[in-house]
Amino acid sequence: SQMPALLISTATGIIVTRAASDNNLGKDLKGQLLNQPLVLLITGGSILVLSLIPGLPKLPMFVLGAGLVIIGIVFLRSTKEKPAFVMQEERLESAAQEVRKPESVVSMLHMDLIEMEFGYSIIPLVDAKRGGDLLDRVVMIRRQCASELGVIVPSIRLRDNIQLDAGEYVVKIKGVEVARGSVMVEHYLAMNSSNSEEKVKGIPTKDPAFGLPATWISESEKDKAEMYGYTIVDPPSVIATHLMEIIKRYSYELMGRQQIQTIIDSLKEDYPSLVSDVVPNIVSLGEVQKVVGNLLKEGVSVRDMVTILETLGDYGTMTHDIVLLTEYVRQGLKRAITERFIPNKKAQVITLDPSVEQLIAESIQQSSQGTYLAIDPSTSKRIFISLKKCIEKVTAFGIQPIILTSAQIRPHFKRLTEQVSSDLIVLSYNEIDRGVELETSGVVTI
Repeated sequence: SQMPALLISTATGIIVTRAASDNNLGKDLKGQLLNQPLVLLITGGSILVLSLIPGLPKLPMFVLGAGLVIIGIVFLRSTKEKPAFVMQEERLESAAQEVRKPESVVSMLHMDLIEMEFGYSIIPLVDAKRGGDLLDRVVMIRRQCASELGVIVPSIRLRDNIQLDAGEYVVKIKGVEVARGSVMVEHYLAMNSSNSEEKVKGIPTKDPAFGLPATWISESEKDKAEMYGYTIVDPPSVIATHLMEIIKRYSYELMGRQQIQTIIDSLKEDYPSLVSDVVPNIVSLGEVQKVVGNLLKEGVSVRDMVTILETLGDYGTMTHDIVLLTEYVRQGLKRAITERFIPNKKAQVITLDPSVEQLIAESIQQSSQGTYLAIDPSTSKRIFISLKKCIEKVTAFGIQPIILTSAQIRPHFKRLTEQVSSDLIVLSYNEIDRGVELETSGVVTI
């Protein structure tokens, strides 16, 4: 007597298994019956076969099996007889409902922090099956940035773009274009780094990374260019070098709170007391991120995060001014800063006249958001003219200009010089390690 009930529950269980997880059981069950008539046919046929076994209740099982078969045949015919345009409308309506779901809109909000788009002729340089090694170079760039700058570079999205020229590529940060370049595949970029008087045949251009004069040459001219002392670079190296410089320049934007939290979490294993004492008891995660961003913006490595946190722990109880905290951290990193900008322990620097330093110090104003420099445009213009003359004098000898100021005005003078050039190196006396020989090559006056 229990066998029919068992068979019925088994048959219906096959149909309603997927519907059981839905809240609206009746609606989902109806959809299963209408969309899968073959399940009814198979179940009904199985019950009819079982009804032939001696000892089982034949009549109830025959009625149940025949009923399921008939229902399955009816549903199957209705599906086949449905007009094509009706089925097409149903598919379109289903697709429209899928588009209306909130999840599809949220997925469109995702944005890659850094991506590179390129034309079709660069595709072989990316495709490993064609011998391209650009992907491997991108991996090496991420490792190099971590070892040199202490920056966690997110995954770089590489994609082709048919709207670009064949050899053109674009680098985007947070969806906005920040750099553009082009290469000639199956050619080499020759740069006259040795100032050779010999010329090579090719197409004049500029190095995408540094803007230096260069020439695209064919492979037949490669040996001759090397003999003349030219530096020869293949297209993948040109793209990788340019991408590396872009990452260095915009690294302060790539190091967000999530990246800083990842670094701090890794420090907890070796320095648990330091991390628990400083973050967030003395300084917040956001303040650490802003200080790190200020350091990276001026090309200072943040790999020594232990010294950074220790300095913030020492001075974070006295002030929360990001500018001051950054200067304190720079002084704590003076050995690394000296190694970065004065590797030979000897430098020719440009200093400021005492009257200029006093003028800038007196023009520093305090606000609720920190300090800023309030100086009139005419005075700024005279400072710029004098600074430009000093820079031209130093660069004429092929020397990288370094401006040396007092620690009090260094960040403000750096902001002032950004109106002339964002690449000027501005250091304070407190950031120079002992044993460095300094020679004054110019003085900025009014």
